[in-house]
Order: sequence, then C-alpha cells, then structure tokens
Amino acid sequence: MKKKSDETDLLLSSVVKGIFEKKGQNVLKIDLRKLENRISDYFVICQAQSTTQVSSIADSIDDVVRKEANDKPSHIEGLNNCFWVLLDYGSVVVHVFLEEYRSFYSLESLWADAKIESLVDE
Repeated sequence: MKKKSDETDLLLSSVVKGIFEKKGQNVLKIDLRKLENRISDYFVICQAQSTTQVSSIADSIDDVVRKEANDKPSHIEGLNNCFWVLLDYGSVVVHVFLEEYRSFYSLESLWADAKIESLVDE
C-alpha cells in the first residue's frame, strides 16, 4: 500500500507544480479518501483568468506529470472550449476552471465533508 501512496503523492506534487508554473490561482486539494462512493482519492481545483490560461495550465500539468511522475491522464475533457478542463489520473482528478465557471459550479461545496487544503506557490 505504501507504493501506491508514494505514487499518488508524486502525482499530486507534479500536478500542483504544473498549475503553479502557469500561475494557476486559488488552488485547492480535496482529500476524498475517507468518503464512501468516491470517484478518486483527490480532487485538485484551480482557476485561471482566460481560456488561454486554462489551456496553458492543462498543458503544463500534462507535461510535468509525464516527466516527473511518468503518468498520463486516462481522460481529458473540456479542451474544446477551455471553460472547464478536467484531467483524470485515476487517483487524482484535476479541474481547471475559468473563474466564473468555478464560482457557478462550486465543486468544493459539493465535497464540503472532505478535508480541503488551500495550496500556495512556494
């Protein structure tokens, strides 16, 4: 079980690095592991100021995760309009939103019973 945990930790740190490389904002890590019927172990949510930045963050996450964690998403959704891009890595699902779409969908409020941690660029 330690190996999977280490792989997930590396995946998480790579995702966050990719977000901060392109100046993603209001980054949250939501730990879903203690919830029943969860679809992944973690959600990472961030926002951007433009569709160009949403696309750039998604590309950066993909690049950093491939290089550092040797992983790739099993599914990517939303690249056609870049209002909300989802990258599914199995144990980690990443949501990159335009600010107004993040406010409207408010995913973090749907998972309010999970442990939510705000992340900052170091």
